[in-house]
Amino acid sequence: MGFPRSDRFPDLGKGADVMAKYGKKAQEEVREAMHEMKEGTLRSGGKSKKKVTNPKQAIAIGLSKARKEGAKVPAKKGN
Repeated sequence: MGFPRSDRFPDLGKGADVMAKYGKKAQEEVREAMHEMKEGTLRSGGKSKKKVTNPKQAIAIGLSKARKEGAKVPAKKGN
């Protein structure tokens, strides 16, 4: 599909090793959170327990769950 990878990302070069930022468990948690959001069953964790409708919020909830389970997830930006 178009240009080879080394042309799109010149600093990587051919076959450059790039560490993944997120582990498989984190990906799975985010996938599950998105699925729940689309079903309408994902709720916020605060006092209100309102239904989550924002995809970015669903991703944040999935990453938070993954962090609690010890999955490979980068630290939150604010901390």
